[in-house]
Amino acid sequence: MNYKSPSLIVVGGGAAGFFCAVNAARLNPDLKVTILERSSKLLSKVKVSGGGRCNVTHACFDILEMCKCYPRGNNFVKKLFHHFFTEDTVQWFKERGVALKTEADGRMFPVTDSSQTIIDCLLREASQYGVNILMNCDVKEIRYLGNTFELKVGGDRRFTADYVCIATGGAPKASMLDWVSSLGHNIVAPVPSLFTFNLPKHSITALMGISVPDVIVKITGSRLQQRGPVLITHWGLSGPAVLKLSAYAARELAAVYWVFNIIVNWLPDYNEQALRNKFNELRYENGAQLLYHKNPFGLPQRLWQYFLKECEISETCRRADLSARHQNMLVQKLTACSFTVKGKTTFKEEFVTAGGIALNEIDVNTMMSKKVSNLFFAGEVIDVDGITGGYNFQNAWSTGWVAANSIAALSQKLSQ
Repeated sequence: MNYKSPSLIVVGGGAAGFFCAVNAARLNPDLKVTILERSSKLLSKVKVSGGGRCNVTHACFDILEMCKCYPRGNNFVKKLFHHFFTEDTVQWFKERGVALKTEADGRMFPVTDSSQTIIDCLLREASQYGVNILMNCDVKEIRYLGNTFELKVGGDRRFTADYVCIATGGAPKASMLDWVSSLGHNIVAPVPSLFTFNLPKHSITALMGISVPDVIVKITGSRLQQRGPVLITHWGLSGPAVLKLSAYAARELAAVYWVFNIIVNWLPDYNEQALRNKFNELRYENGAQLLYHKNPFGLPQRLWQYFLKECEISETCRRADLSARHQNMLVQKLTACSFTVKGKTTFKEEFVTAGGIALNEIDVNTMMSKKVSNLFFAGEVIDVDGITGGYNFQNAWSTGWVAANSIAALSQKLSQ
């Protein structure tokens, strides 16, 4: 009897695809594993993540707390993480000689501070376990032939496999997943997530490069707000608070075509009345001090002086001489500064989408399709997305691991 080794094709050479491929190949040495990557680059998001350092995961070891950081799919990952969680990610890389470190904000990076360390680790695993990697293979069509799959890629090339794992990452347009929906899967319309807020021609952009460590940003007319660092850029506002807010409000902001109003409290420990009281205290504490010389709130000095100029406060104005009108203007600027956002900016390879394969069509315990046997999904192609800080990579590792274990177990039965 001629024995034919079972085969797996992983569509997508990103974090989730690689993690599925290398683990499946390791767990079942008889399994022939091939990665089809549509571009000429492997692990491109791993390369650019964290400014080229790769934010591998987040140092949160409580599943319920971790799940709060996924605007979409939090109930799905709550079950998923029982199979493979952050401590498993840390241990997996440690066993392969890659130590991770935790920074003050909880983000975890390789101690080398280089994303190449993670890339090299995954490539070594692929080489060690015989994973075949094919570049410039853009899948155009997939057919399920009862017990095997046939995939058609550009150039009219065709591949067959017993198992397929789709790990193509986020798709900017639903039409890019038409070849998947042809198998009967529903696609939740993708919209951008994790983007910055554009403030075209606003004067504050002249302060580009200034970072404020603790700010509240709120979308006007909603309950959506985030607190954390904000970075002023040449196009508007960025930083963790803005990126997180963009994630939680992704669908609402897409619905208004990214034109909306925000209110920024640059001094989140104060409301308007508390800040008025503080200014009254300052009149008596050191009334002769010039307002422009030093601010008592720890704001970057250039930003403080910007607000004074915006309120038409003279450079020779002393604390004791601040008029009620100017004080009210300054309080408003500091605690309820209004901006009109017109558009967004995303970071090319770091682009994240909300949307993808509908979660109710995937078995979270195996990552297998509920509609097509032996078809699996991993990573951002499913309708799960996290905020910035390593959460999207953790989803990639976890879904890739669960899919790999399921495929390895099924293919071993096929081999017997």
